[in-house]
Amino acid sequence: MAGTRHWAPMLRALELARAAAAAGEVPVGAVLVDGITGRELSAAHNRVELDRDPTAHAEMLAIRQAAAIAGSARLPGCDLYVTLEPCPMCAQAIAFARLRRVYFGAYDPKGGGVEHGPRIFGQATCHHRPEVYGGIEERAAAQLLRSFFSPRRI
Repeated sequence: MAGTRHWAPMLRALELARAAAAAGEVPVGAVLVDGITGRELSAAHNRVELDRDPTAHAEMLAIRQAAAIAGSARLPGCDLYVTLEPCPMCAQAIAFARLRRVYFGAYDPKGGGVEHGPRIFGQATCHHRPEVYGGIEERAAAQLLRSFFSPRRI
């Protein structure tokens, strides 16, 4: 995991998360890359409110876009960078898409599905387990979330 190649997609995901916040969405951004070349294949931010779609999480949108471009429901050899630990729905989609690796920023003790909650990739019923690396740009990702939710909790 050495080198800046792994940080560039996360910085792009953070940029997308800031755009989500500006649009009134929970600030989560996701970037899907070719795991060998590092070339960006798709990118998205949360659009739940904009699309009026509870499944319009950044990860889901990035996976859908890359699958459409690839013409395949399977994306082996692809890596996902996302600013927040994926929820159970997104973790299952990651497994179904057969992604190679998942890199995430902030941990999500309440809604996460990878390191917290149901730990989807650790379940016997999960047929594909990507490599998972958490805490990348964690401070920046967590600060975006705190800044977004703080005024809403008053």
